[in-house]
Amino acid sequence: MRADRSLGFPSVPGTRRGRPRSAQAHRAVLEAARDLLSAGHYEQMTMDAIAARAGVGKQTVYRWWRSRAEVVAEAALGGYLVLESPAPADTGDIAADLGEWLGIHFQRLAEPGTEAMIRGLAAAAADSDTDAERLYAHLTGPTRQHLTERLSAGVAAGELRADADLGTLAESVIGALLYRVLTRRSATRADAESLIDLLLRGAAAG
Repeated sequence: MRADRSLGFPSVPGTRRGRPRSAQAHRAVLEAARDLLSAGHYEQMTMDAIAARAGVGKQTVYRWWRSRAEVVAEAALGGYLVLESPAPADTGDIAADLGEWLGIHFQRLAEPGTEAMIRGLAAAAADSDTDAERLYAHLTGPTRQHLTERLSAGVAAGELRADADLGTLAESVIGALLYRVLTRRSATRADAESLIDLLLRGAAAG
């Protein structure tokens, strides 16, 4: 084995010299949280399970995080957890577009990994005011913005009243998604269309 003359130690094939062991362990823990949530195992995602999956000692996990909720929050903010939520389409029919958007998201909630991820993020937000604000800015805020912009287009097109509270409408749609996750209630495309029809009825232009 060839010696590394700059350090006086033999170089080890397959390792990155200069990268701290703690950084590797830190990343392994966040990747473990991602893998466990992707498999739909939030309830089973204990600190012991995270440590075992990451290949580190439990004390290593507790060195950086007090709870699994904190691990989930950092994994999300660090880009290890990705929840894609594209903007609603604009076909000129606000009810159809939002019904389609909500229906697609209801379908995604049926996927164990997606449901577990959202449950974990909700727990992380409930555990810390600071994490709640950061997660909102990183995840929920952009979704609210997408919905508000589509609703604004509905106002401009004369489909919705100019004085309609678009922020509240957007939050009601997001709230419907979270309700389904937290109560473990399934929903269909028809449920999505019915809910959107109900929400928009009070905001429709006369």
